[in-house]
Amino acid sequence: MPKYTEIKPENRADIEAIVGEENVSTAPEDIERHSIDESPLEPHPPSIVVSPHTTIEVSKLMAYANKHMIPVTPQGSRTGLSGANHPVYGGIALNLEHMNKIIELDEDNLMITVEPGVLVMDVHEKTEEIGLLYPPDPGENSGTIGGNINTNAGGMRAMKYGVTRDFVNGLEVVLPTGEVVNLGGKTVKDSTAYSLIDLIIGSEGTLGVVTKATLRLVPKPLKTALIYAPFESVEDAAKAVSEIIRRKVNPFALEFLTQHAVVTIERYIERKLPDNSNPAYLLVGVESNSDTELETALETAGEACLELGAVEVYLAETQKQQDDLWEARKAMADAYTAFYESDEADICVPRSKIPEFVEKAMPLEEKYGVLVIAVGHAGDGNIHWSVVRQDQSDEEWPVVLEEAIEELIEISMELGGTISGEHGIGYTKKQYLALKVGDKQVELMKGIKNVFDPNGIMNPGKVFP
Repeated sequence: MPKYTEIKPENRADIEAIVGEENVSTAPEDIERHSIDESPLEPHPPSIVVSPHTTIEVSKLMAYANKHMIPVTPQGSRTGLSGANHPVYGGIALNLEHMNKIIELDEDNLMITVEPGVLVMDVHEKTEEIGLLYPPDPGENSGTIGGNINTNAGGMRAMKYGVTRDFVNGLEVVLPTGEVVNLGGKTVKDSTAYSLIDLIIGSEGTLGVVTKATLRLVPKPLKTALIYAPFESVEDAAKAVSEIIRRKVNPFALEFLTQHAVVTIERYIERKLPDNSNPAYLLVGVESNSDTELETALETAGEACLELGAVEVYLAETQKQQDDLWEARKAMADAYTAFYESDEADICVPRSKIPEFVEKAMPLEEKYGVLVIAVGHAGDGNIHWSVVRQDQSDEEWPVVLEEAIEELIEISMELGGTISGEHGIGYTKKQYLALKVGDKQVELMKGIKNVFDPNGIMNPGKVFP
């Protein structure tokens, strides 16, 4: 790792000249706030928090940091779960929350252009009020668009629509050396040499700073409905996922929860769900522009659930009923954070392997003396395994947690899976990178990193072991 420069008073004065004195802080509360994300890592405090408002400011700041060997960690609303927002080498926490303008909503081209600090929920609200849809729907809607791009976030609609990468059409990026490049744009097709935009998406802030994004939109379906189905066993619910897909139903979301998750969510949101007395649950979301198509999809999915062991099929037709269920599902991560000490592996396997994955993973509870809670986007194979601490001592817990997550990853590898479906590698999962991609791919990735960031100042300590 390069030898970085400690920020001195003269460096602070230079930075204040770039962004304004009011946008630079070393106040303890600001340092503390920008030392963490939502991963279970211990804080990594930056030396200074800098909050630019324009691309020009970001460009000048990056050129300065590169010249003076000051590490820079880009941050949005810090809702990430893999530690990518942690300034592990101190330096500058680059707070992009103030770059939060919706620049243009282009209905003719079905595009919206935004700054990186715009929240996902704001994009949803702005587009849906005119009958359009930005499909990516990560569990944390208070996350920023910039953060979603950096992690290639997925979410609950990924089964039908895809992930963030599939809806990013153009990016303005400030390189670590300060140059500004514009990648992509508003054209629907572009086969002009290497796709540099796809290198930036999912790079977790290690290659540059996204300062503007043009996102693709689709027409919003007119009608939606939701099934809440309790099952007699976890295995039956997992098998029902494959059966629903085999019957050619194309849900926009197909979510899997265990009873432990449902009860924990109810405790957190302080209200009951339609059922909490069975081992496993599926949430099946369908949509259409016609009543007939919607009813056919609901009937087919419901029959598949009942034939595979569902105790009942609860139907949420009104918007209020659906919103309540989705709110509950999205509260899952916060619920476990509130009541338990745990960490999460957002492993992804081929959809057809979900029943086998669940079967092989459940014995880890007894082996390690922990709770292993499976919740997630079963429709695209992205199962989020929460390993929950039980009776381990402070010395035992980190070791047990590491061993349990590593074994979950090894099982997924055997089944053709991957380390992360949507949270990224960041700081917490980098030790597993070579396990998935091999040494040669790691070497290629490091070569790309060196081309973009020759001095190694851009979010150092992430992705690579």
